[in-house]
Amino acid sequence: MNIHVLSLFPEMFSGVFGSSILKKAQEKEAVKLSVTDFRQFSNNKHAQVDDYPYGGGAGMVLKPEPIFNAVEALVADGKKPRIILMCPQGERYTQAKAEELAQEENLVFVCGHYEGYDERIRESLVTDELSIGDFVLTGGELAAMTIVDSVVRLLPGVLGNDDSPVLDSFSTGLLEHPHYTRPADFRGMKVPDVLLSGNHAKIEQWRMEQTLKRTFDRRPDLLEHIELTPEQQKYLNKLKKL
Repeated sequence: MNIHVLSLFPEMFSGVFGSSILKKAQEKEAVKLSVTDFRQFSNNKHAQVDDYPYGGGAGMVLKPEPIFNAVEALVADGKKPRIILMCPQGERYTQAKAEELAQEENLVFVCGHYEGYDERIRESLVTDELSIGDFVLTGGELAAMTIVDSVVRLLPGVLGNDDSPVLDSFSTGLLEHPHYTRPADFRGMKVPDVLLSGNHAKIEQWRMEQTLKRTFDRRPDLLEHIELTPEQQKYLNKLKKL
């Protein structure tokens, strides 16, 4: 996979893209990550990328030329990328969207600053507008880092255990069950006996029940959008009566 980020502050990505799973993914050649300052694609002799909005108003608006020019330079090699605009007005980002994007070969993320984008960027250039939540950041860089990380970790061979992303919270539509490791007794806080039993059937039953309980307690809204098995539905009905 190739992921390219267009940003006015490319230095923000050096630590994130050069660390942890993203660094390992590049070393394994599962992904190629690159960042370009789209200021260099400005047609203005002063490398201006923003201007006052027509009709007046507070703040500055990103001009269309630099972003169009930057994207067109990337597409010139014949690759057709998914072009993603980071924007608080965009579609709410989810794990399902991460899984969808992980199937693509080429992604381009456009990170804005200032008051907003010239509307022609939305209308004629990008394929997706994404938001990581109902709040506003100074720019799109942190949001883009978040999405890149969530996508790259889904690529084959990136994580040590390929089952890990499949079992993550939200991947199944539910929150993940609790986890425990050694020691079995820490300051009087003990690991549930079932996890020490060696009975895999009982362990899977416990995990299923804990997954439903955690989702029911913390994110009951998720249960409205998922089809449960008869066994899961039976246990959920039991929880509702407690």
